Amino acid sequence: MTKPVKPKYRRVVTGHDAAGKAKVIFDDLVPNVSSGRPGHGAHVIWTTENLPVEFVEDNNDNGAREIATTIKDGSVFRIVEYGRGVSPRNHRTESIDYAVVISGAIDMGLEDGETVHLTAGDVLVQRGTIHNWINQGTVPCVIAFVLISSKPIDSVGKAMG
Repeated sequence: MTKPVKPKYRRVVTGHDAAGKAKVIFDDLVPNVSSGRPGHGAHVIWTTENLPVEFVEDNNDNGAREIATTIKDGSVFRIVEYGRGVSPRNHRTESIDYAVVISGAIDMGLEDGETVHLTAGDVLVQRGTIHNWINQGTVPCVIAFVLISSKPIDSVGKAMG
């Protein structure tokens, strides 16, 4: 069983009041924090269910919903912490993922054994490839991810799982 991960990142989410003026609707510590494996913590900041996004003023907390890695036809913004020796998880998402390493360092491993070392300030565009995160450093690595839904991935006319 994994240790619970505590909220620690502040999020500020804006919207509009009844007159159409800008206002802050959430200013809190990210409440939706989960971990499915040792050495891993995911903080969901916000999600959408449709693209393009429609700004409906319902004031629902779209960061509080339980989700898998991605949302079909939507987007996910999360901050993920990878501790030293994080349990491996080779995976592919049906999304284009924009990632910014906030702190620490990490290796991104691809299915053929190729690895790329990323450090604070590096950015990554993950285009539906099978990958894994390996933290061999001495401190946790923190990465901000924005995942935007994609069409299913095809390779030479063959759907890839």
